[in-house]
Amino acid sequence: MTLADPSTGVHPLPRRTLAGYALGSLVTGSFGTVPGLLLLPYLTDTLGVAAGAAGLFVLLPKAWDVLVNPVAGRLSDRSGARRPYLIIAGLLLGVLFAAIFAGPFSHGGAAGAYVAFSFLAAATAYAFFQVPYVAMPAELTGDYAERTRLMTWRVAVIAVAILVSGALAPLVVDLGGGGLTGHRWSGMFVGSLIVVGALGAFFGTRGAQQHTAPEPESSLRVQLATAFANVPFRGLLLCWIVQSAGIGTLLAGVQYFADHILEQDSGATFLFAAFVGPALLVMPLWSRVGARLGKLRGLIIASLLFAVGVVALLTAGVMPAPFTYAFVAVVGCGYAGQQVFAMAMLPDCIAYDTARTGRRQAGVFTGLWTAGETLGLAFGPGIYALILQVFGYVSSSTGVPATQDGTAKLGVLLGFTVVPGLLVGAAVLLLRRYDDRGQR
Repeated sequence: MTLADPSTGVHPLPRRTLAGYALGSLVTGSFGTVPGLLLLPYLTDTLGVAAGAAGLFVLLPKAWDVLVNPVAGRLSDRSGARRPYLIIAGLLLGVLFAAIFAGPFSHGGAAGAYVAFSFLAAATAYAFFQVPYVAMPAELTGDYAERTRLMTWRVAVIAVAILVSGALAPLVVDLGGGGLTGHRWSGMFVGSLIVVGALGAFFGTRGAQQHTAPEPESSLRVQLATAFANVPFRGLLLCWIVQSAGIGTLLAGVQYFADHILEQDSGATFLFAAFVGPALLVMPLWSRVGARLGKLRGLIIASLLFAVGVVALLTAGVMPAPFTYAFVAVVGCGYAGQQVFAMAMLPDCIAYDTARTGRRQAGVFTGLWTAGETLGLAFGPGIYALILQVFGYVSSSTGVPATQDGTAKLGVLLGFTVVPGLLVGAAVLLLRRYDDRGQR
């Protein structure tokens, strides 16, 4: 039994619970990163699908999740148990992810349609893992500071998951021979990471104490109305959606940026190492920033740091390579803080609602939250694909990117720098009515 802190009366969460819960981020980090990183270039440069159509094949399955996520939240609220969803949906997701890259068609529209259908099935399984998973912090502890501590552990694992899956997935493609075969090996590799994360979250949170409120409202419509009446949550959700679109745009452009701007073999792997490595080092610093300045100010600072770093990458190809990777490291540091504070503020909004209404509605709030994140991450590749289409990007069915002219390369660069910088930086304006002091 964990003893309460005598100064606060709060029982700190055991390390087993912290680590077990955080391991679930192998699932969310991998699935949140790799599809946005690999799917669009897989469609355009291996299956020969035009950039505009490829963007739709990635966008539509994710848009479907906007409808599924609130339903998953409602069902997990009514069941009263989150953990069974973690094991069932997590294991299914691992299998379905590998299936995305194991289609029977080698190129063209049929291959693209298969990817879209498989991605839709995987995204549905992901919704039933992610929504209960994100709802759990508000029920694992009722303390404001403990939720920040739990989110710090979680985001640290997310950073590892992004580093391992995001950096190694493209490398596995290359080591596997590239093209269809290389992507199939990569799909199995990431699917295995997802399975490990699901098992870790399920068994690691076994026996954890749950702090639940009374039963939820009987009507989903009433719950949704209550959620949107929560002013802090509404502003945070809108900010999260816009910032997710910016991050999704950045992820979609990594491989194109490496191939056509840096022109470096395995460039995506080096970019991810530069992105995530420093992020792991600064994670404790962001916790101190939050303790000193509050989560809201921490989120604003981290978001602006991300925006400045990514816009500075406009100099890539002109400045020496070390400067490019230094700017990528700045972006990663900003991303780490943005994730820590936004996800730590969500349970505060849920706890605020529970105190205000006396009802357990974490699943509905996190259903809306994950639906918003899913929509933003889906729009990211769609935005990037539209930019490629407008700037005349040429697709290829050989597994090797086609040579692009100067206009197409400009589209690759702008989509990777200016667009995500504007989306992430400007989104903080949506937090004008968020009162961090009131959440305490």
